Amino acid sequence: MPHFILLPDSFKGTLSSRKICSIMSGKIREFLPDAQITSIPVADGGEGTVEAFLTALGGRRVEIPVTGPNFEKLSGFYGILPDGKTAVVEMAACAGLPLVHGRRNPEKTTTFGVGELFLDAARNGCTKIIVGLGGSATNDAGTGAAAACGVRFLNASGESFVPTGGTLGDVAKIDASTFDPALRNVEFVTMCDINNPFSGPNGAAYVFAPQKGADDAMVARLDAGLDLIGALMRDVSGGAFTPDLPGAGAAGGMGGGMCAFFGSKLQMGIETVLNTVRFDELVRTADWVFTGEGKIDSQSLRGKVVLGVAARTQKAGVPLIAVVGDVGDEIDEAYDRGVTAIFSINHVAVPFHAARRRAEQDLAAEMENILRLIKASMK
Repeated sequence: MPHFILLPDSFKGTLSSRKICSIMSGKIREFLPDAQITSIPVADGGEGTVEAFLTALGGRRVEIPVTGPNFEKLSGFYGILPDGKTAVVEMAACAGLPLVHGRRNPEKTTTFGVGELFLDAARNGCTKIIVGLGGSATNDAGTGAAAACGVRFLNASGESFVPTGGTLGDVAKIDASTFDPALRNVEFVTMCDINNPFSGPNGAAYVFAPQKGADDAMVARLDAGLDLIGALMRDVSGGAFTPDLPGAGAAGGMGGGMCAFFGSKLQMGIETVLNTVRFDELVRTADWVFTGEGKIDSQSLRGKVVLGVAARTQKAGVPLIAVVGDVGDEIDEAYDRGVTAIFSINHVAVPFHAARRRAEQDLAAEMENILRLIKASMK
């Protein structure tokens, strides 16, 4: 009985990774009813990360009251995996863009609620916290989350306050000696799929703040605040954080904040998923691995989901099939790096606005073609 591992990324704005797994597994069952199927919907760190991990591994969802992006109270959540020691937190759960309800202003929003989730997970016995960065409404460099966990931010008068993107420049001193003891021995792993530095023309403010509601003048002010606090964060981290750290600019500088305040390593999302589900052990018994994303192109070759999976399957000698929405130019390198075959579901070559409406039926049709070929090869 063949063993299939399904490990697709979402088709952004079209199909969730969980839905793709469902369609793929349905077609496998249709053609190979006795097949063993392991479904691992991929999370990219943004909205849906907790659900993806719980779907893949099991575990439980924990809901608690937390502070929202505008300092309002709301219901937040995180996941605890079956080992009871690993928590998964997505910052979008309490600091995401959908939560600002048309009041986008990265000078005023906070990640305080994210820190509250960290604390609750630690007090629930978790010794490892996987953090998903993505879809943030903030530009506070993770100072809000750090403040919730006991770090004190002092202004020139020695007064303690919770910084936001607009007040980072008011921080004169960071006191990490009051960091909550519950978190001192917790291992943090932060999912981060971008390489942007903390500040500057390619940093958090200039690249990402406009989509959070910042105009040009605000972007300049936010970047200046990041510049000022960056030196203090470098000192408090003992040099582990530097403003040019790749990924430090993720989620309004929270990539840097996770490193500086929580001692976290920044890791590609797919690597975090593969390590957490123990993919290297699972693939030993696999006959086929299916992956995919909305479009495979030259950007995909810089380390996104398909190539991340390919590196592992190539080492294990297991064929990898990528089922994608669309195929770009210059992807031959994907085959050299472990992808066995690439199939596009866009059979009728229509624009995206039309293709997205057909995505479910087109994915099912393409899987049927692939399964017919696999079944024939088994005879």
